Amino acid sequence: MEKSVPLHVYHVNKTSIIINRAHAFLHSIALLFLIHYRLSFFFQHPKNTTIPTLPWLLIFVSELLLSLAWLFTQSYCWRPVTRTVFPERLPADDKLPAIDVFICTADPNKEPSVEVMNTVISAMALDYPPEKLHVYVSDDAGSDATLRCTKEAWNFARYWVPFCRKYDLVTACPDVYFSSSEVDSGNFEGSEFKAARTKMEVI
Repeated sequence: MEKSVPLHVYHVNKTSIIINRAHAFLHSIALLFLIHYRLSFFFQHPKNTTIPTLPWLLIFVSELLLSLAWLFTQSYCWRPVTRTVFPERLPADDKLPAIDVFICTADPNKEPSVEVMNTVISAMALDYPPEKLHVYVSDDAGSDATLRCTKEAWNFARYWVPFCRKYDLVTACPDVYFSSSEVDSGNFEGSEFKAARTKMEVI
């Protein structure tokens, strides 16, 4: 079988690896010395101890937590890579697989239905063949408000999705698009777009 052309390649930055690993090694040594210094306090003879134990213990625990947090972040720096993508190598629309997008919500009070619907509409406006894109909303709370908002979102998406596709909008979320002061990239020449945008604002 003929090998397909990769959609992305990655490059390992060897200079960054050397610098990051050297820094992690030196930092680890410093942490070990610090931990040894803190632990040695607890093995001193009580007569030689002039510092209260509780503050020292709290500081020691805080330093251990910070050291643990630092240790977890080293996985991102251990082998840094940069990726180059080739969207022009994507197969034709008829060869793309169908995808399902599941959007879950559980509590309309903690997750406002309007925000959830912005996510739904954004998913429906993805740059993907519409016949192969399926968006599902799972409402564990069974809220009437979510159901009503879903119906309204569907009605709005009937106008919003063609608007996004026609003018090549990058920002598919209606709330972000209309509240942002920056101009989205796309086709915005002529009065036709301005009229269409004004119509979308009043829908």
